[in-house]
Amino acid sequence: MSNTQKIIILFGALIILIGLLWPYISKIPLFRLPGDIVVDKPNFKLFIPITSMILLSVILTLLFWLIRKFFN
Repeated sequence: MSNTQKIIILFGALIILIGLLWPYISKIPLFRLPGDIVVDKPNFKLFIPITSMILLSVILTLLFWLIRKFFN
């Protein structure tokens, strides 16, 4: 089996897994974590998700590291 076929199968399985777990995933308070900056004033709203982006970056880094380790 070639690497391309493995990647397509992995993404398909990941999409199915996300679809099955969506009711639980949607309850995760991502982008409402402590450290995310929200300025809410009349006629102005500023949202800077610093903590959420750091967490998302760590998760994606680990995921891509695992994928690279698995396929090489």
